[in-house]
Amino acid sequence: MITLRSGPAGFAVIDGELAVGGIPLSRLAARVGGTPFFAYDRSLITERVASLRQVLPAGLELSYAIKANPMPAVVQHLADQVNSLDVASAGELAVALDTGMRPDRISFAGPGKGPDEIERAVAAGVTLEVESVTEVNRIAAAGLALSLQPRVAVRVNPDFAVRGSGMRMGGGPQQFGVDAEQVPALLDRIADLDLDLIGFHVFAGSQNLRSEILCEAQRRTVELIIKLAASLAGPIGYLNLGGGFGIPYTDKDEPLDLEPIAANLASLIDGPIATHLPHARTVIELGRYLVGESGVYVTRILDRKESRGRQFVVVDGGLHHQLAASGNFGQVIRRNYPIAVGNLITEPPDEVATIVGRLCTPLDLLGDQVALPRTDLGDLIVIFQAGAYGLTASPTAFLGHPAPTEVLV
Repeated sequence: MITLRSGPAGFAVIDGELAVGGIPLSRLAARVGGTPFFAYDRSLITERVASLRQVLPAGLELSYAIKANPMPAVVQHLADQVNSLDVASAGELAVALDTGMRPDRISFAGPGKGPDEIERAVAAGVTLEVESVTEVNRIAAAGLALSLQPRVAVRVNPDFAVRGSGMRMGGGPQQFGVDAEQVPALLDRIADLDLDLIGFHVFAGSQNLRSEILCEAQRRTVELIIKLAASLAGPIGYLNLGGGFGIPYTDKDEPLDLEPIAANLASLIDGPIATHLPHARTVIELGRYLVGESGVYVTRILDRKESRGRQFVVVDGGLHHQLAASGNFGQVIRRNYPIAVGNLITEPPDEVATIVGRLCTPLDLLGDQVALPRTDLGDLIVIFQAGAYGLTASPTAFLGHPAPTEVLV
């Protein structure tokens, strides 16, 4: 076994093939039963959590945002390593509850929670992160019907934006959370109802690779929550600072530097949080950062063709499985994800080819003008950074092709 040098760190090479979970790719494809498939390396997930624990302050709790990768086996694996889970639907709630995670360590966020979802969440005893007055009223009604006191936190849309985020989810007009200036009135409404208000959640943006911007957002988040909590009669027990930690997807991306973030979080926990919010569990909520780099999408070459001097490689997968790699999942400028020929991982580049899927649309582009070793029919194309927002973030029903398999190895 040798370390892979030409692709993302952490994976290994066995007998000239990429290995996931210690299994060479051709053998893994046979074990799965064919291509396309997603494979997640459990050891890389474990190592990522451990590396975070080593650098982040001991008093900080870690929550996994299931939306990043809701595969039940992945969620179960992480449930034993994180402090809590965050869900965004009743389906994800069922996955979280099946792990055995304590209900009071499961949070339910997202706009537009339906009455049936709210009733299920209240019955389960999880924390509902409220995003409107309507939700507050529905939660109170569900609690009354079930003779339970629902546990709630207020998700705040801050009065500041996080620059440099792949997706901005706070600041300005948003469907997410309650505008900071409207929170005091909402707190008054909550006080009139039989609800257990435990704290606040602020999530301002995702996929950020600049530590100084994340540090500024964390500082401003703590200032905002201290201000909002000052009007409450009692202490708060929950302070969710969000996450937003990004991972590199292209050659131009620099990995996130965790050291200044860890130092900033330590100063916040030991300083203003200890002074003003001494009873609060301080939480950061991460999804992509925990699982994104652990996964690969594997698809087999069906055809090779030349069109007016350009070489095309046609594979049995496509954007219906891995929308983000096609550039159609929020990217302003499309850039190639890291790509390799998994069964020829040690071979040097010998040609430049464009990798496309089998869908009848020019949008089905997985790799544009990629340097590859000379490929043949049946070779295995691997797209890295596929552990988050892959299968469940893609239009799997488009054109009626079968859904891919997922495995945790």
